[in-house]
Amino acid sequence: MEGKLYEASLTGDVQALNKLLHEDQLILDRLSLTAYNETPLHIAAMRGHSQFATVILTQKPKLGMALDTQRRTPLHLASANGNLEMVQELIRLGSREVCCFQDQDGLTPLHLAAMNEHLEVVKVLVQAYPQAAKEIPASGESILHMCINYNRFEALKQLMNIWTEKELAMITDHGGNTLLHAAAINKQIHVLMKLSKCRMPETKVTRNHSAVEV
Repeated sequence: MEGKLYEASLTGDVQALNKLLHEDQLILDRLSLTAYNETPLHIAAMRGHSQFATVILTQKPKLGMALDTQRRTPLHLASANGNLEMVQELIRLGSREVCCFQDQDGLTPLHLAAMNEHLEVVKVLVQAYPQAAKEIPASGESILHMCINYNRFEALKQLMNIWTEKELAMITDHGGNTLLHAAAINKQIHVLMKLSKCRMPETKVTRNHSAVEV
């Protein structure tokens, strides 16, 4: 029976899902006993089957916080793929706290959306749970440092609004580099110009490519 449920999740077959739920009201409750790497909701999130996801979440909202083998929730997958409708449904029908869940690399759904520069998804996630932007992943980099290092300028501009100018000046990575340091090291002039408008300390890059305040 569970196999049929997973087959339905691959195609987003809502009719088949409703039939399975009618035949076995406990089918969603037994998912934790299966040997699959992810739940049908994870699959629906990856495939963008929002109607299928809505039915599952309505029946069992806790599946919105289920983890796959990489400790990613369905929201992680939907955010990484930029599926705005799916992200909105997962937040609407689940717990907003899922926005700050960290995967095995310490990344939240917001980190994944920002790294892939899915700007509408970034906006929705920030509105739902802005604190998720301040979670620090295993790399020790802030989400803003990650945007600079991966040249995600548009995502950076959106996310900077969460912090005050004073806070932005104090954010450092695991190596002690400020945002201006990171921008200087990566030779991102447009980022330096944006950050300089925040009245942050000026930086210069030394011969050994480390950035220092001046």
